[in-house]
Amino acid sequence: MVRWEDESSTSPNSVATMNADPTDPTDQIDDAQAALAEARQRIGEVPANVVVVNHVMGLYELAAIHLSAQPPRLNEAALAIDAVACVVEGLGARLGDEHATLSDALANIRLAFVQIMGTGA
Repeated sequence: MVRWEDESSTSPNSVATMNADPTDPTDQIDDAQAALAEARQRIGEVPANVVVVNHVMGLYELAAIHLSAQPPRLNEAALAIDAVACVVEGLGARLGDEHATLSDALANIRLAFVQIMGTGA
């Protein structure tokens, strides 16, 4: 990635970044490693419960995707729903303010599963 900065820049990487060859695999690896390090730092600054809640919502969406497939993929949905349950019920209030919302979401996706299963899908 090329960043254009003026010569008065205090960034220690500005000269190296400006001189980087975007076709050089070594430069691409260095850029990827720098981006990964930056992402890790940003994630490390976020409270763990926020990251866990985000992952639980991803599992919820995964369950919904499998339930809405034609035909529904009930085994796949069940696994995702069980994963949501493990985290929500296992961690409980440690999830913070979102615990009640996640508990409601879990109840809703379980209900949807039972309804879809009841239709013989």
